Amino acid sequence: MDKIRAGIIGGAGYTGSELLRLLLHHPDVTISFVHSRSHAGEKIEHVLTDLCGDTDLFYTDVIQTDIDVLFLCMGHGESLKLLTETAFADSVRIIDLSQDFRINSGGTRKFIYGLPEFNRNKIREAKYIANPGCFATAIQLAVLPLLSKDLLNSDIHISATTGSTGAGQSLNETSHFSWRQNNLSVYKAFTHQHLAEVRQTCSDMQFAFNKKIIFLPQRGAFTRGILACVSLVSHETEATLKQLYRTYYASHPFTHLVQNNIDLKQVVNTNKCFLFIEKHNDELMIVSVIDNLLKGASGQAVQNMNLMFGLEETTGLKLKASVF
Repeated sequence: MDKIRAGIIGGAGYTGSELLRLLLHHPDVTISFVHSRSHAGEKIEHVLTDLCGDTDLFYTDVIQTDIDVLFLCMGHGESLKLLTETAFADSVRIIDLSQDFRINSGGTRKFIYGLPEFNRNKIREAKYIANPGCFATAIQLAVLPLLSKDLLNSDIHISATTGSTGAGQSLNETSHFSWRQNNLSVYKAFTHQHLAEVRQTCSDMQFAFNKKIIFLPQRGAFTRGILACVSLVSHETEATLKQLYRTYYASHPFTHLVQNNIDLKQVVNTNKCFLFIEKHNDELMIVSVIDNLLKGASGQAVQNMNLMFGLEETTGLKLKASVF
């Protein structure tokens, strides 16, 4: 099999550069071009200095169309604009990492929501993938098994904290080190944009889902990772729920129910999601941890690419966490 020819647009930001690092070491991929408006003409290893010795590629402002897969790692609204203005052959598969195509909106291209634990079979047949949001990934993986058995029948309360890379590379008051360090804050309470895709999946999986989803996102004083604590009412026993989760995720290589309570360092720098369940009377707590740049973005994009091209799902993604 010939190697997959990949192009990246937006290859100098956090998600684009993380994607580049993954694809450089993917055994079945060759990178045709890495597009960046701000760094066009510069050698990649001079911008991403950790890649010294790994690549001789330069950033470019030219978009090549003779490729097999295109990754869009741009700001929200930019992907829709690009695909409106630039013609790509029908054979080119597209994976968008923005929110432009996550909510069903029609249009000439049919984007499949790219959460493999929910849509794996559809992803295998898809030409266009809308990669999920990072918060949305952590939250949905916490509740998919319940939805699969119509067991999500109470309001959902979510408190979730993300690292500073979740804010993107552009500096602003709340992403600056001196503000983030030794600090914690809530933002976009009840209104975060990822709520729409969470509700969409809940409604797709469980007919007539109409419960409240109350989401309180927080900015953490660390670089990467998301810890989401989800609580709801469940009348199932803890043993029954644990068996349900183990069964649901048995065929999914990156999502695991673990025995003991979890922390971020177990999954940072990996494409894994760890889940932990605990019950107090009828109150169920589900803790979900992911790396926001990997399972919440670029790692999941590569996972989707593997499925689209008939590769082993874990190819290029067997990454090891650094827990200390």
